[in-house]
Amino acid sequence: MSSFSAVTTAYRRAWARRRVFVPIYIAVRLLLVALIAPGVAVTVNLAVKLSDQTALTDQAIAAFILSPAGFVAAIAVLSLFLLAEVFVFSVMAGSLRMGEPDPWRAGSSAIGLILSRLPALFGFAVRFVLRVLLLILPFAAVAALIAWWCLTEYDINYYLTFHPPSFWIAVVLIGAIGLAMAWVLIRRLSAWALSLHLVLFETVHPAHAFGISTSRMEGKRGRLKIELALWLGVRFVIAALIAWVAGLLFAMVPLQGASHLRLALTYSLLVAAVWSLAGLVLAATALGALAVVLDGFFEIRTEEPPHPEPRSLRIPVFAVVSAAAVAVLVGLWFGQTLLERVQAPDRAEVIGHRGAAALRPENTMASVLKAIEDGADWVEIDVQETADDVVIVAHDSDFMKLAGVNLKVWDATMEDVAGIDIGSWYGPEYGDERTPTLRDVLAAAKGKAKVIIELKYYGHDVDLENRVIALVEEFGMQDDIATMSLKYPAVQKMKTLRPDWRAGVLAATAVGDLSGLEGDFIAVNAAMATPGLVRSVQAAGKDIYVWTVNDPLQMSAMASMGVDGLITDRPAKANEVLRVRAEMGPAERLLLWLATTFGMSIDTQAMRDESP
Repeated sequence: MSSFSAVTTAYRRAWARRRVFVPIYIAVRLLLVALIAPGVAVTVNLAVKLSDQTALTDQAIAAFILSPAGFVAAIAVLSLFLLAEVFVFSVMAGSLRMGEPDPWRAGSSAIGLILSRLPALFGFAVRFVLRVLLLILPFAAVAALIAWWCLTEYDINYYLTFHPPSFWIAVVLIGAIGLAMAWVLIRRLSAWALSLHLVLFETVHPAHAFGISTSRMEGKRGRLKIELALWLGVRFVIAALIAWVAGLLFAMVPLQGASHLRLALTYSLLVAAVWSLAGLVLAATALGALAVVLDGFFEIRTEEPPHPEPRSLRIPVFAVVSAAAVAVLVGLWFGQTLLERVQAPDRAEVIGHRGAAALRPENTMASVLKAIEDGADWVEIDVQETADDVVIVAHDSDFMKLAGVNLKVWDATMEDVAGIDIGSWYGPEYGDERTPTLRDVLAAAKGKAKVIIELKYYGHDVDLENRVIALVEEFGMQDDIATMSLKYPAVQKMKTLRPDWRAGVLAATAVGDLSGLEGDFIAVNAAMATPGLVRSVQAAGKDIYVWTVNDPLQMSAMASMGVDGLITDRPAKANEVLRVRAEMGPAERLLLWLATTFGMSIDTQAMRDESP
């Protein structure tokens, strides 16, 4: 049989058993959410407590992982995630090998077998993670060295925006390193293809499974690589076809006139739901096909795993009734919570990101004044110190992205700054824009809008916090400003220097309990925002802001979630969304919330820089 025939046969066999594979896949995924997720959360929280903080953000995460305790915790978390995937695949492989046609019996039998081997499976997951990390480490080190060599002369945002030759050199070299790493990984992973089967079905110790698998796969690895590539290709083609059909259906959304909004959203959500269901069926079928492919390479050399007696698998009637009652109560609670959320008045304030960065060149007086004109409650800016000790408004470490000038902010004097045009990149009409000072922004905003001052640190700050404090107190704006930073010790320092001032933590990524960090608010990437995070932060007496929210549907979803601030490049658009939401009934708000939940968006202008 050719490799292509073997793969198509595997998909046909998996599709023939869809009534077994799909329910098992869904049930096991739900089971893992209930079992593995809490385990991961407990492990992460225990690990974070070793750092003497309730949460770690951004650079602190990397520093912690490189510590001995952090490395052990990272391996444990990765192993739990891998165990979850191993569990799903093992159930599919076990149900396939048992050949039971009834989904409940097949799933129960397979899960029973896997639970009996759970310690061994976790040991397998830990060893697998360590082996893969050892393979990746040298390639990652070389890639990091290339990035340091090619991408550190200027601020990283310059490279990401303009893609100079050094950027492409780094892309090519790191790409070549990635291909070499992929080749090594494919060689090793194809040799280990039977290691999980050996642990599961032959009770081989995890420490020996990799070596035995390598021996048994001798002479078969080439065929396996071809079949796995074909398996992946078939899955990709089917997924593309499903997406194409969904795209055709989305193109038929009735958008004529505002009166059709409810019909359009209902139709779109129906299409999205069917698309999601099709994707779920494809995922289950493809995983089943993979189990069939790998099973073809495995010849069991011990007795077949025992099949539980069918009668031992029957569920008592009271268990079914109890489960149904719990499901109904959970559904009622969720529905009531959702209804309260969409009915609650919006509490979000509008925060202009670097002014109104979608409509004017960022961090300029033109941008600040536009944000004030557009009714922003807050204007958010970034500040650093110059060589002559002036606090200026600048995000990057240099002027390369905005002006093509290779000058670090901490090396620049105000005379240098006065000669650098930071507006022409946006449009010739802004050619007279120069980097403003914090004094300029405070003077413009006083009595009109509050100001969020993000303290930027690139390792050359001298006395940034005290200089900011002096300027704010000079203008008497203590109650009209807030400070924030990606650097948590800076937030703690500001709270020490001025306990009564608002200060907050800015987090692009985080692990642990953000609500326990010092400060008055947390500003997170919108992708991190969840109802649970919003509730926990607000329950701790803090506000939560989300950035950078420019899509109207996402603005509405964040408002429904109850966030306290929308950090946006489009303050006028955010105010318009909040105004329209105030006029909507619960049904319209619910439809908008569901639309965002299914990943829908309204096209908006792409920003050059999405960083905080």
